[in-house]
Amino acid sequence: MDIFYLKGELKNYFFILFGSIILALGVVWFFIPNEIITGGTAGLALLLHYVSSYSVGFWMVAVNLPLLIFGIKFLGKAFAIKTIFTIILISVLIDIFSQVFKLQAIVYDTILASIFGGILIGIGLAFVIRANSSAGGSTIVARVVSLKTEIKPGQVIFIIDFFIILSSLFVFDDTAKVLWSVVSIYITAITIDKILTGNLNKKVVHLVTNEVEKMSDLIKEQIGPYGTIISGTGLYNEDKKMILIVIEVTKLQLLRQLVQDIDPEAFLIISEANEMLGRGH
Repeated sequence: MDIFYLKGELKNYFFILFGSIILALGVVWFFIPNEIITGGTAGLALLLHYVSSYSVGFWMVAVNLPLLIFGIKFLGKAFAIKTIFTIILISVLIDIFSQVFKLQAIVYDTILASIFGGILIGIGLAFVIRANSSAGGSTIVARVVSLKTEIKPGQVIFIIDFFIILSSLFVFDDTAKVLWSVVSIYITAITIDKILTGNLNKKVVHLVTNEVEKMSDLIKEQIGPYGTIISGTGLYNEDKKMILIVIEVTKLQLLRQLVQDIDPEAFLIISEANEMLGRGH
């Protein structure tokens, strides 16, 4: 048990290290030289760097650690330790890359920097999240507020990002940079989602039909071998049965045709399969 736990923790810290390096490179290569900001406290640290003589790494620690101390009792010891490690590591790496190694910008172009910087930040954050850690205080604030109120964490993070972007309007003369910063935040969110949940080309189908046996046989023959029959009761206390399956998008039209041929009165609900675990996934 201890060996498996140790291996898991070593893997988590490797993910944190890798994610922190990628995130720091995204900031140094794209964001700092092009004066673009991102969301959360990392964006606030960049904003404070642009208006002061202190480094981004300094502001990362200065902004995040007080928030972490404030919220540590809500996060759990293991998560708090990883988060402290992640914040300090990212802060140190940003300063080392920018001030010691003096890495130069890959491109001086707001549009390209916002796109590729957003991708790198997203990759870095995704690996940090996979390691059950956090890279910023906005997540901490969101968790604490959601525990104390009925406000959802996503809404808190959105409000924080909104005020950071709004503040940047008073720092940058170029409104276009502010707008491209918003685009960069969106690209980061999409990148995180793709890495954590994958790019599944599948749909979840709930099929309510009176021809359960016929449909089950046809689905096994022409769609795939996996599915679940769920029994239930209708609003008028009648017996109902539903077939739950996950299919590839390319087979969706075939399923529609089978349903139309066998039971035109059947009811289909089709939704996205955002994440799948088990059976090789």
